[in-house]
Amino acid sequence: MEQLPLWAQVCAVFLLLFCSSFFSISETAMMALNRHRLKYLTTKGTLGAKTTQNLLSRTDQLLGVILIGNNLFNTIIPVLTTSIAIHTFGHDNLVLSIATGIVAFLIIVFAEITPKIVGATYPEKIALPASLIIAPLIRVLRPIVWFVNLFANAILSVLHINTKGGRDQRLSTEELRTIVLESGSFMPTKHRSILLNLFDLENISVDDVMIPRRRIEALDFDAPFEDILHQLETCYHNKLIVYQGDIDRVLGVLHVRKTLAALHNQELERETLRELLAEPYFVPSGTPVFQQLQYFQESRHRAALVVNEYGELQGLVTPEDIIEELIGEFTTSIPRSASSRSGWNEDGECIVAGSMPLRELNRWLHLTLPTDGPKTLNGLILEALEEIPEGDVCLQVSGVRLEVLRSDDQAVRTVKIFKPDVPNSAKPARTALD
Repeated sequence: MEQLPLWAQVCAVFLLLFCSSFFSISETAMMALNRHRLKYLTTKGTLGAKTTQNLLSRTDQLLGVILIGNNLFNTIIPVLTTSIAIHTFGHDNLVLSIATGIVAFLIIVFAEITPKIVGATYPEKIALPASLIIAPLIRVLRPIVWFVNLFANAILSVLHINTKGGRDQRLSTEELRTIVLESGSFMPTKHRSILLNLFDLENISVDDVMIPRRRIEALDFDAPFEDILHQLETCYHNKLIVYQGDIDRVLGVLHVRKTLAALHNQELERETLRELLAEPYFVPSGTPVFQQLQYFQESRHRAALVVNEYGELQGLVTPEDIIEELIGEFTTSIPRSASSRSGWNEDGECIVAGSMPLRELNRWLHLTLPTDGPKTLNGLILEALEEIPEGDVCLQVSGVRLEVLRSDDQAVRTVKIFKPDVPNSAKPARTALD
């Protein structure tokens, strides 16, 4: 080496620094590369994607080659620099110390920190081309890598570390939610909203999406026949729950259009009406929404009656109710006018019924009232006040101001909601206002 001119030796040092930085930048880029994005690039046939995927499936060999190359060059650089310093300035301790400091600085800046920052910033652009160089190196250095890994694997075995088990990691629901939330401009807002709603479906049951018992439009089989005919002709729904005397005694489900067709073709009587009833479909309270959606697919039913452990009717759930949890409201039992679709009036107020479900209210007014407890606005107010209010009462729940307009001895009937000035998720407190 001493036979080479000084400029050639200096160039050799910088060449070794470049080689060391290549292994450093490759290591960081490989480890920072998005595995899901890499699978997509592999299916698209992107140059270097399949090679990179193969390398990452054998991380022990990949890291073995990278670290051997990196440390080999980092070891040769100080030796060569020391040889240059001795040949140029002689055996001077001060010169050797300065040369050692300069070499350490060059290795840290140009072979470690800078390449790794660049590799972490642009992993895809660096890892894919680098894999085309590293893959042949693994084949050439396979004996050396095997020998080094022999000791490394022995140490891992002593420490009871299973490297194969760590490769098959699964993302939790919350981790997937975080990925969707951080997608930002890469995903349309509506698509992101649907995915987030999909994650929420895992934590809710039919009780959260059903139409409450009080809001079910049902037909009393024992009512005067004139009233029955009037209700059939004016009802908003295509199917009605038919009960006898008490709504807990469900006889069946009546198809309104078929019934009206029979009415025009012949004299409709009670017995004819009974023959038109379809068998009711009951599901227990607390059934997970995903499971119920599968039941709807298998049974071909379009409506299910939710009952509690005592057999009492709690509500009605349809596939549309579940789908609305995903994509937002597109059908309603009571059509809203165009002016009421946004909910809020010019003063930022909205008057709603106390029986309105909280999930529907949150979706309609873009609120985040808590849904892990009571299911209706009335239940939420009673939980906060711990009593049925008498007269006008104002309170604040999760940053949303509520004013009870009308109540009776049983429940809160009408509530005025004031539009929050700030995101209500930042105000979780429930407090009563004087």
